[in-house]
Amino acid sequence: MEKRVGYDLEAKMQMLMPEPQIFVEKTLALIKPDVVEKEEEIEDLILRSGFMIVKKRKLQLSPEHCSIFYADQYGKMFFPNLAAYMSSGPSVAMVLARHQAISYWKELLGPTNSIKARMTHPHSLRAIYGTDDLRNGLHGSLSISSAEREIRFMFPEVISEPIPAGQRARDYLNLHVNPTLLAGLTALCKEKPADPMTWLADWLIKHNPNKPRLQHHITEEEHQE
Repeated sequence: MEKRVGYDLEAKMQMLMPEPQIFVEKTLALIKPDVVEKEEEIEDLILRSGFMIVKKRKLQLSPEHCSIFYADQYGKMFFPNLAAYMSSGPSVAMVLARHQAISYWKELLGPTNSIKARMTHPHSLRAIYGTDDLRNGLHGSLSISSAEREIRFMFPEVISEPIPAGQRARDYLNLHVNPTLLAGLTALCKEKPADPMTWLADWLIKHNPNKPRLQHHITEEEHQE
């Protein structure tokens, strides 16, 4: 009987535990000057689309800043108009994080040309907030390398750490995550609370092995007091 219960518990935990997956990929999002007044509305859409806003700042880009940030566009015929547009008022820069953040953010943005976006992707952010090919409302990083470069430009204080992948990711999960999660799921099956998700969240916070611990050494005088 005990062996059967053990099998059932293991089966339940395998169902509850997803395949190992590293959550965070980061991308840069930029709300451009002509739609900054829609900042709160856009942020709400970002959060409801499964992103975390890790960093955020409002800044005024100069034409010189634009020539560095848009270095790959520098020298093209439209660049003076782009620099004038991007330096015409404050912008809002954000570091967004989620699984496959770069591709999901590009999908949410839609085509670069807002006129085309309204025809082919009418629910995309550029279709809703952009005006045309130049004034398209929002920016997103194109690749991991461009995301790292753009985040360093907008947030020079941010330290970019390499994202574990493949075997390194599996090793990290097996060493630092799975043991605690397995213990929590075992306790959950024994306790059978009415609200299992909240109970498990509280349990994991309480038993987080990486939680800082302050050690207070009681002296003899303190004990006598």
